[in-house]
Amino acid sequence: MTDAALIFDRALLRRRRERAAATFAEHDFLVAEVAARLADRLEDVQRRFPLALDLGCHTGQMSAALAGSGKVERTVAADLAPAMVAAAGGGVVADEEALPFADGRFDLVVSCLNLHWVNDLPGALVQIRRALKPDGLFLAAMLGGETLTELRDAWLRAEAAEEDGAGLHVSPFADLRDAAGLLQRAGFALPVSDTDRLTATYADPLRLMAELQGMGESNALLERRHRPTRRATLLAATEQYVSHHAGADGRVPATFQVIYLTGWAPAASQQQPLRPGAATTRLADALDTVEQPSGERAGR
Repeated sequence: MTDAALIFDRALLRRRRERAAATFAEHDFLVAEVAARLADRLEDVQRRFPLALDLGCHTGQMSAALAGSGKVERTVAADLAPAMVAAAGGGVVADEEALPFADGRFDLVVSCLNLHWVNDLPGALVQIRRALKPDGLFLAAMLGGETLTELRDAWLRAEAAEEDGAGLHVSPFADLRDAAGLLQRAGFALPVSDTDRLTATYADPLRLMAELQGMGESNALLERRHRPTRRATLLAATEQYVSHHAGADGRVPATFQVIYLTGWAPAASQQQPLRPGAATTRLADALDTVEQPSGERAGR
């Protein structure tokens, strides 16, 4: 990886996840909800998975959801932060950018709200695909580009008024349009991506910021401002948040866009697309209609 590809301070991220582990259960609503939604997707898969990897396990929310699905026999928990792994009941300390697993190790790899902190996402996806057995399944949920738009807007407005320019406070999350392409680029078969939005409300913006810290999701951008935030700027950001985004009840919303990724490790047994010109059935026959020569309109 070149320096140009570095966006996140992974060492800082590890430290923040370490600190968050002890009280993560007080702030795990988003991870628990998305973990349940990921596990629900296994209901549509008519097979069982002997060995799964919970990549970025937090304190065990995804592993618990997989166990409750009845589709997974055994799950290995892995996380960048040792304290998260310990809180999840044990597992493997692993960096998503340098996975320590042998090729073809798992039947299923699931990642719940973790991959948006990876610098080299295409490279991480390649490693995940290699860790899967042929015809193994990859399921992931990551935060997308419309996440925390209200917070981003409030900081931009506040720093425009109080500082010499706007800093970076919210991560440059992935775009849905690129998600399926990333899976295909990494060598996954049958790639699918879709999105969902969840909105939480808070009594005030400071409660949201405290929640993000408790989740271990505070700003870890390499290009963040390293000097302490001025009190006047913080107060201005909270005022901007309330004035532009608060509801009629005075509470402020926080939007989380969740991008879901699904892909399969290639296998000879999977259905393959036909070569161009190899079709054996005419489209007109399938549609029960009359084929029209090129350049002519029906009814002429």
